[in-house]
Amino acid sequence: MKKVSFAEFGGPEVLRLVDAEEPHAGPGQIRIAVRAAGVNPVDWRIREGQFQQAHPIELPAGVGQDAAGVVDEIGEGITDFAIGDRVFGEGSSTYAEFAVLTAWARIPGELSFEEAAGYPSVVETALRIIDQVGVRPGQTLLVSGASGGVGSAVLQIARERGITVIGTAGASNQDYLRSLGALATTYGEGWVERVRRLGRVDAALDLAGSGVIGELVELTGDPRQVITIADLGAPEFGVRFSGVAGSMPAALDEAADLLARGKLHIPVEKSYSLADAAAAHIDSRAGHTRGRRVIVV
Repeated sequence: MKKVSFAEFGGPEVLRLVDAEEPHAGPGQIRIAVRAAGVNPVDWRIREGQFQQAHPIELPAGVGQDAAGVVDEIGEGITDFAIGDRVFGEGSSTYAEFAVLTAWARIPGELSFEEAAGYPSVVETALRIIDQVGVRPGQTLLVSGASGGVGSAVLQIARERGITVIGTAGASNQDYLRSLGALATTYGEGWVERVRRLGRVDAALDLAGSGVIGELVELTGDPRQVITIADLGAPEFGVRFSGVAGSMPAALDEAADLLARGKLHIPVEKSYSLADAAAAHIDSRAGHTRGRRVIVV
């Protein structure tokens, strides 16, 4: 099969489309013929070696953790899924023609593979950090860098829970944030005062890692009310870095439920081929995303 791999840490130029042995489903796993794979910031952070000290990997290594496709191999102990089922979920080395998943759910309704591939890690992260920051119905949550995949999910899940959200993003994404139910403002000079004019902030999430942790602590008044998924220097401010995934099966089930009820929609901003994985990483790292980026196989 074809898959994207890298043999050394570095920039997007280290990615290669290579011939590889097909993986096979072990006990409690399934294998899918991949139709699309989600592109997440963690993918290029791993490729750059940012997490090597905390979570070392062996090289050469594949890329990707989210995918959607058709079940074509079932491991021992799996009884509630069948060959041919349409699923989305999480695994490893998902930028490939075949991938083994360790957590998955049925794709609801007529959702396309391309759309479904953008949800697994995004929804798990959104659910996890909303719960960790402890924001409650009737309170206000500030989301810095709100227009990407995780931000899009946070805004919609928070709205469903009765939480008011203030979102910051670039000027071109203000209407997009408002369409998701957020009070929107731009980042850049004066952004703290613009946020204050929109209301009191009870908790805050940093999704972009743009060096705003100090301001988020100032706005909430308590570093315990701030969580980041993008700023590795946050602990210096007493702020938690949330990089450990929670229960992916439960998150996928909740994602499927929200999607089926029409309570969650994250647009696919751009699709790429396996051969263009480097371009996907370049664009993802540049930020300013509205929704999701996916690899189409």
